[in-house]
Amino acid sequence: MAYRLTNNGTPRIRGVLFDMDGVVIDTEKLYTRFWMEAARELGFPMTLEQALQLRSLGKAPSQAKFDQFFGPGRADYTTIRSRRIELMDAWIAAHGVEAKPGIRELLAFLTERSIPRAITSSSSIPVIRRHLGNLGLLEGFTALCSGKDVPRGKPAPDIYLHGARVLGLKPEECLAIEDSPAGIEAAYRAGCRAVIIPDQDQPGADTLAMCHAQADSLMDIISLIQR
Repeated sequence: MAYRLTNNGTPRIRGVLFDMDGVVIDTEKLYTRFWMEAARELGFPMTLEQALQLRSLGKAPSQAKFDQFFGPGRADYTTIRSRRIELMDAWIAAHGVEAKPGIRELLAFLTERSIPRAITSSSSIPVIRRHLGNLGLLEGFTALCSGKDVPRGKPAPDIYLHGARVLGLKPEECLAIEDSPAGIEAAYRAGCRAVIIPDQDQPGADTLAMCHAQADSLMDIISLIQR
């Protein structure tokens, strides 16, 4: 089965909200790599398991994770993040990024059906525009929403409430596509129908309990909407 529903009922989907990294573009693996490299360079031996826990988190929950990993007040999130950005930006400047399989087909389907779609990413608007523009995907989205423009980052629901509001829809009318536990929690708490497409690892039971569906790829979203 391409996807499995994890709750009953499928009200009509009137909009789609996309996380960007790990969903639209294949950059989540770079975040994981360069979080580890930056932390180790600054004297904090971060493991892969720890790096995966940082996916989609805002500043406050990320700092809490650093305190948990390395001891309260030892590892500064802002300092390590700045170095991570330097390393990752240099790599992307040299190698570029790739679109995730199926995104062009899904955007074409949504456009044909006149279903509005927004990016709801923790990244800043300039970063969103740069990545999507370089891949020719920018025009495929109705709106761009950044976690920098809401009070709280994921796993708080703010970015998904904002995304639904920008599209002029209720959260329950929106499908929210995510790859991380923090993103799924944010979408679920907002009242969206959260769909996870696993990227670097498989979701746990707690994450799946918040999901409307689990999909294998973006192409499966087409059949989910048609259903």
